[in-house]
Amino acid sequence: MAEPRLVETPQALVALEVHGPEAGPVAILLHGFPYAARCFDAVVPHLTAAGLRVLVPHLRGYGQTRLKPGVLRSGAQGALGADLLALMDALAIPRAILAGYDWGGRAACVVAALHPGRCAGLVSGTGYNIQDIAAAAAPSDPEQEARWWYQYYLHGERGARGLAQNRRAFGHLLWRMWSPSWRFTEAEFEASAAHWDNPDYADVVVHSYRHRYGLVAGDPAHDAMEAALARRPPITVPAIDLHGGDDGVNPAKPQPAPGFTRRILPGVGHNPPQEAPEAFARAVLDLARTG
Repeated sequence: MAEPRLVETPQALVALEVHGPEAGPVAILLHGFPYAARCFDAVVPHLTAAGLRVLVPHLRGYGQTRLKPGVLRSGAQGALGADLLALMDALAIPRAILAGYDWGGRAACVVAALHPGRCAGLVSGTGYNIQDIAAAAAPSDPEQEARWWYQYYLHGERGARGLAQNRRAFGHLLWRMWSPSWRFTEAEFEASAAHWDNPDYADVVVHSYRHRYGLVAGDPAHDAMEAALARRPPITVPAIDLHGGDDGVNPAKPQPAPGFTRRILPGVGHNPPQEAPEAFARAVLDLARTG
């Protein structure tokens, strides 16, 4: 693990792990919930060996990233996308391959959709990750509703307290449910769980799962981005949906989202980079070769 450097953006000091040659093509790897930057530890060597410059930020609420005083502890999609764009601006990165899953895939999709010139290629676990908040009140089928129990749990104060008090047990349960075929070790789990000790973690997570249902307001600083996302912008850059065949929270639908090439990973759950690092790296490298 590279010791992270801190990069200042308008809303945060972002912890950033940097790997590979300084002049190489840039790939930014973005983790999800409830995971951490550690999910990419086995992916990075494949990319740096191919000459890529690899950046792995700690998302807001995770690891050593710290939001500035007075900034809303928002986990909304606009906040995640704005953080990624601000990080690229702060580092003067004009264009990069963006690769992530869950929250990280959402941030990558936001930038790819709204600023396609900044995205040389997109890898997104489960494909098009931009939320349709206007339609969030429409129920899904009962099996999918059951998979989303944790979201509804966090809508109430009891759930918010439960996450804050039991963040490791909560995360451990989701790891097991979402990746039923993955036999992770307790050391692997703890390496990621340590990132949830961030003082903003519980607030950011709770806000995320309330905002996506229209239950709370977002940060006004991101209103313009949220308005653009409400129009459900298409993905027009080269894009790969890296979808776990055993994903226990978002099973693959019959057809991939428009604009995505889907790769189903048999025996893999919701955390593709940690469960199948070679396949994740291959997707990034395939985009690097075509870009």
